[in-house]
Amino acid sequence: MSEQQNETLRQAALFYHEHPKPGKLEIRATKPMANGRDLSRAYSPGVAEACLEIKEDAQNAARYTSKGNLVAVISNGTAVLGLGNIGALASKPVMEGKAVLFKKFANIDAFDIEVNESDPEKLADIVCSLEPTFGAVNLEDIKAPDCFIVEKICRERMNIPVFHDDQHGTAIVVGAAATNALHVAGKNFEDIKIVSTGGGAAGIACLNMLLKLGVKRENVWLCDIHGLVYEGRDVDMNPQKAAFAQKSDLRTLEDVIDGADMFLGLSGPNVLKPEMVSKMTKQPIIFALANPNPEILPDLAREVAPDAIIATGRSDFPNQVNNVLCFPFIFRGALDVGATEINDEMQLACIDGIAALARATTSAEAAAAYQGEQLTFGADYLIPKPFDPRLVGVVSSSVAKAAMATGVATRPLDDIEAYKERLNQSVFKSALLMRPVFDAARSASRSIVFAEGEDERVLRAAQAILEETTEKPILIGRPEVVEMRCERMGLNIRHGRDFDLVNPENDPRYRDYWETYHQIMCRDGVTPDLARAIMRTNSTAIAAVMVQRGEADSMICGTFGEYRWHLKYVEQILGSKKHRPHGALSMMILEDGPLFIADTHVRSEPTPEEIAQSVIGAARHVKRFGLTPRIALCAQSQFGSTNCDTGQRIRAAIDILDSLPRDFIYEGEMNIDAALDPELCARVFPQNRLQGAANVLVFGHADAASGVRNILKMKGGGLEVGPILMGMGNRAHIVNHSISSRGLLNMAAIAGTPVAHYG
Repeated sequence: MSEQQNETLRQAALFYHEHPKPGKLEIRATKPMANGRDLSRAYSPGVAEACLEIKEDAQNAARYTSKGNLVAVISNGTAVLGLGNIGALASKPVMEGKAVLFKKFANIDAFDIEVNESDPEKLADIVCSLEPTFGAVNLEDIKAPDCFIVEKICRERMNIPVFHDDQHGTAIVVGAAATNALHVAGKNFEDIKIVSTGGGAAGIACLNMLLKLGVKRENVWLCDIHGLVYEGRDVDMNPQKAAFAQKSDLRTLEDVIDGADMFLGLSGPNVLKPEMVSKMTKQPIIFALANPNPEILPDLAREVAPDAIIATGRSDFPNQVNNVLCFPFIFRGALDVGATEINDEMQLACIDGIAALARATTSAEAAAAYQGEQLTFGADYLIPKPFDPRLVGVVSSSVAKAAMATGVATRPLDDIEAYKERLNQSVFKSALLMRPVFDAARSASRSIVFAEGEDERVLRAAQAILEETTEKPILIGRPEVVEMRCERMGLNIRHGRDFDLVNPENDPRYRDYWETYHQIMCRDGVTPDLARAIMRTNSTAIAAVMVQRGEADSMICGTFGEYRWHLKYVEQILGSKKHRPHGALSMMILEDGPLFIADTHVRSEPTPEEIAQSVIGAARHVKRFGLTPRIALCAQSQFGSTNCDTGQRIRAAIDILDSLPRDFIYEGEMNIDAALDPELCARVFPQNRLQGAANVLVFGHADAASGVRNILKMKGGGLEVGPILMGMGNRAHIVNHSISSRGLLNMAAIAGTPVAHYG
């Protein structure tokens, strides 16, 4: 990298830390503070009640304060990253970053605490004195051997988890990577010879962990800057190194590397030479974890050992050993059961969870975050990526279960599977709201045809459908393309076994399909030749014909192309007096709950009758999610304040709705702020029927509905479920081209709901 590029990256990093406000953390209140009543509860006199409850029972601190979800990230700055002893203050950006990772990956709040104290015993005293504030302590970047002393004292004196991530976090991720590397190589822990360089905290912890996994002590050869750690050596020794001293006349790394199955490096750059690698066994396992420059570059190692299985600490090579795979999730599980420590069993459970996740099918979210990378289990994919959202559910629940099994949980969970589901819901924001829909979909096995069956998002959704529902996916696409993409993405679904495939280029039903389409469209200018061409090239039309013929129960299209283009063919083929599209409904999942928006796509300027239909359809769908609909019909006009076009049409729609008894609440026409603010609505129109904030907004113009939907998605952090095509009897849905695989899975559950549940 050139000097100019380095300077550009440096300035970009500094800008990131400085703007828009200095640092990476802030504190936000979790309770309202809007009036005197709030003040009296948050502070005097109401706060005394919480204090007395905690005085009565210390466990109540996790109930009434943030302690149960609060971690201290503590360092004295004596061994920071690759920077060395830079002091407590200079280490602050790193500790802030660690706190951000806690929040991002496991929703754990963390305070960074930098301490000017180099004496390990005094530092331990300071850490121990903080026990009342925190639910757990993460020790960070403390030099060896001081870190061993600090951790030992704190673990003995404190009744909360104390975890030195540089030691145990690294050891856990190395353990998971080693587990899978041996799986790929067909070897066992108890049989392998390990040569390691680096006698620091991380290196020693990794070796201890490998012993717990089954490696024999006599098969471990530890080297440091002075050569082999051997019995009788007195140079630069400590008890931790001495535990791995070999009784041998050999003295150098080159002497002991012969016949090694695994090299574990946590030392410095270029320590392992290619000629040393050539002395290792077939398919050697090389973990060169020095940062930023590894003990050997992967390309150099593969020149002499093309079959080598390699991991580094860098993100620009496969198999990055990154502690973020471990520490957020092991703390999440420990905090949630009130663990008094993080013991060996919890660490081993963490290893098992991480390793198993890498062997499973890669999540769509991880694939999206790492586009272009091969995420299929094997030599170049030993451990999952940090942005795999399944980590928190799999790893944290495994850790919590181990804590309960070993008796260190002070708040054991009644149902570990329910806990795992809650963790997944915290990551997949749609999971909780979609549960009633998935439950209904499982009551019957419906077939869903996906028009764009070659799309990678569709293929990942198909895999998830088979894992999470009873539905049968049908894909439209070329067999060779579908098979190639499934293999490239590491999906284990296959045509003929797991899903049916319609090949538009060569399908035995082709004649039946074009004749069906021609019969429907022959009086609309469609000739037999045109019908043949459309059934060869238009996958949306093919899917609609399949539903029309009863070969599929519902169709999903729209992952590319314009919504109304797809709608034209859906309406042509599946439309009837009974089934006519009258609106699209999107559920936007926001921080404070869901908000439904309609009609976002179908009718640009709906008639009063179509607006009323959208209201009725929206109410029906909202009930499917287990919610009570409160529908506001929104316009520029507010309860007759102006005579604008949308106001007139909405007032006419209200009259239509009022003409028959309805089993849901609706009101309008009104402004959006009045719809969402009950106090404002009551001031404007005290007799309004909403009695609370609306959870459904229906508009008289698609521009307004679509604009609100997109603003909520792009600026409000809203997650969209939909759009749901109303009026088609659940036989067709048209998605947006920005939809994710998870979004397609949600839509498949909606499409898979039997009509009896649909209303």
